[in-house]
Amino acid sequence: MTLSISASHGAPEVPDSQLYTYLNIIDGTGAALQRDMGLLVVDGRIQALAPMAEIDIGTDQGTEIIDASGLFALPGLIDSHVHLATTPEEDRADELLRRQLYGGITSVRDMAGDVRILAGLARNTRLQQMEGPDVHYAALMAGASFFDDPRPAASSRGGKAGAVPWMQAIDTDTDIVQAVALARGTSASAIKIYANLPAAEVTRIATEAHRQNIKVWAHSMVFPALPREVVAAGVDVISHVCRLVFEATDQRPAQYQHKVVPAYQQIDPDDPRIVAVFDEMASRGTILDATLAMYFRQAQAFEDAAGQPDDYKGCTPDFAANLTRIAHQRGVPVATGTDFFNDPDDPWPGLLQELALLREHAGMTPLEIIRSATQIGARTLGIEQETGTLEIGKRADIILLQRDPLQSFANFHSLVLTVKNGRQYPRQEFDPAAAGFPVLQ
Repeated sequence: MTLSISASHGAPEVPDSQLYTYLNIIDGTGAALQRDMGLLVVDGRIQALAPMAEIDIGTDQGTEIIDASGLFALPGLIDSHVHLATTPEEDRADELLRRQLYGGITSVRDMAGDVRILAGLARNTRLQQMEGPDVHYAALMAGASFFDDPRPAASSRGGKAGAVPWMQAIDTDTDIVQAVALARGTSASAIKIYANLPAAEVTRIATEAHRQNIKVWAHSMVFPALPREVVAAGVDVISHVCRLVFEATDQRPAQYQHKVVPAYQQIDPDDPRIVAVFDEMASRGTILDATLAMYFRQAQAFEDAAGQPDDYKGCTPDFAANLTRIAHQRGVPVATGTDFFNDPDDPWPGLLQELALLREHAGMTPLEIIRSATQIGARTLGIEQETGTLEIGKRADIILLQRDPLQSFANFHSLVLTVKNGRQYPRQEFDPAAAGFPVLQ
């Protein structure tokens, strides 16, 4: 087929359609790179994606022609684990979200905080009234004892932690239908099962949440519910790979607020009990939010405080990486979440560290990691019908790089343009030293 595109002469400030020409496409599905492609965006959605040889550029006005010759186009990246409003008084969300957007991230998953703040961020980012990736957030459920923690108290200020719709204490007497309905009423994308719940309550929450058509995100160890019980409950995503170690140890605390550190050095990541959980996850399609970079940062912080590596008792980077590698090898879909914000002075978001570590230490190929950060990320958030891959009909969430990320993930630093829902955010507007991109008028 031949696709006719109108060339623009004096295009409007925000044109309704753009044709990006001669792109190298990495579509996010895991498929091989496609060269010399044209990508047409109309009203914020991908209307056509075809080889340039099949595209006829006409002469009518209306479409902005963008010479993207040699650039590499990928779906916008997704950070599957952030915390923007745990302590709402820390007024940094605007600047952090802006850095993420101009760093190539078009959606994020916030893993519980003050919904009164998060709802505003979600509204403003989705309407593009502020510069940032689209924000999707959770309403939290946990056992009553968890709410002695100061963090949910900070996120519930003005109300009582455990008794507000976005921070609910659950026990066997809870009307779970009503509890899930209250959580849905916050406009949350999912319920996050945090801690201090037995397996039966985890299952009860997950079953009712799915009946009411809302996703369930959970910690991999809910204390006392074990990883295998959390997965069997039917949750959609589990977070923090190292907590699967509790399947292979006799130290199984009943509550999240504990000081038990598993003897990681005595546990084999290939322990059959852990592998059995991965196999169940693969069978169900349960996504792993590994947060690999977080474990590397924790170990580095210990060393920076003059600690000796051999004295570190936490989950070591090697152990976390080996668990993630095994999960991937067993067929578990791996998402890319950070659970941290790096130094505000760093011009790039921390998600790029997660991608690099998955490549260097977890044995994943560049195409697999890009799929994790795009298609699987979209599945994690429940938005895979809208975004996450470069396909006709989906939202135009796109990043353009000067250099090939399949050759080196350092090439993500060659970003020249983020497109979110069709709107362009040139890297140059965040970092004046960055390269621009040409527009043909």
